[in-house]
Amino acid sequence: MGPPDPHRGSAVKSIPAFVTTASDGRGFAPGGSVYRPPSEAESLLLQVSVGCSHNRCAYCAMYREKRFAIRPFDDVVALIDDAAAWGPGAFRRVFLCDGDALVLPQVKLVPILETIRAKLPWVERVATYGDCRSVLRKSVEELRELAGLGLALVYHGVETGDDEAMTSIVKGSTRDQVIATADRLREAGIAHSVIVLLGIGGADGSERHARETASLLTRIDPVYVGALTVTPVPGTPLGIAEAEGRFVLPTKMRLLEELRVLVADSDLTRCRFSSNHASNYLPLRATLPDDRAAMLAAIDRVLASGDEGLLKPEWARGL
Repeated sequence: MGPPDPHRGSAVKSIPAFVTTASDGRGFAPGGSVYRPPSEAESLLLQVSVGCSHNRCAYCAMYREKRFAIRPFDDVVALIDDAAAWGPGAFRRVFLCDGDALVLPQVKLVPILETIRAKLPWVERVATYGDCRSVLRKSVEELRELAGLGLALVYHGVETGDDEAMTSIVKGSTRDQVIATADRLREAGIAHSVIVLLGIGGADGSERHARETASLLTRIDPVYVGALTVTPVPGTPLGIAEAEGRFVLPTKMRLLEELRVLVADSDLTRCRFSSNHASNYLPLRATLPDDRAAMLAAIDRVLASGDEGLLKPEWARGL
């Protein structure tokens, strides 16, 4: 398997245990590693599907050697039974894996959530990765049904608000579809955690990417935003484009300028905004709009100095 993709968080390596909590390192991953958002570090990782049904994003190496498959329901029930034996002291939340578990048909997702509720009654929240394809193929009523069974949060790799950049990275969605996705999740009562990628527009498209992403965030107004830094992975289409000179990553200071645009120009109602992922050069976490001035001051201090020594060194980025 290729290098882990830094855009999504930690990989949990496989040992024969079927379910995973990051706290004790147990995991099951047919065909490779299981990935989860950093904020799901203490969650039970329940693998209801393998791989990603899209699996064509130019920057992503996470699932390239996996063929998408839905786990048999009886297998998932067995995993839940194993987890039930651990008891409520082991975990309070569940994260459904792999790359886009929300793409499972309603007739498969509903029984899984019903089984979690019946056998793990102490679970406070179920979350999963999702995207425009997986959300928009479900009606508001279907999403509400999932919410009623405990699905409270969808992590969505939006990456950019710039349609040109979305096309170039083969995201498989458009800006308008992202807006429709956000509106549908909001109407269904499911929280939307949005991931954007600093640098994904390249050096030439950096300003447009930052400006368009800020305007998209304003429009969709998510409750969580995670800004990560794109890192071209060798062997991926983006990594190959960089090696051939067709993609040029913005400088560290330009990446910081992109972050500044997101913080300054996004008009968010109440959002937990973070850039503290391992890939980022300046880790920040705050609530917008309340902490906007403090975030901008921290960014401006580094930009004004031009001193890369104030940024996280490469060896500390954990990539």
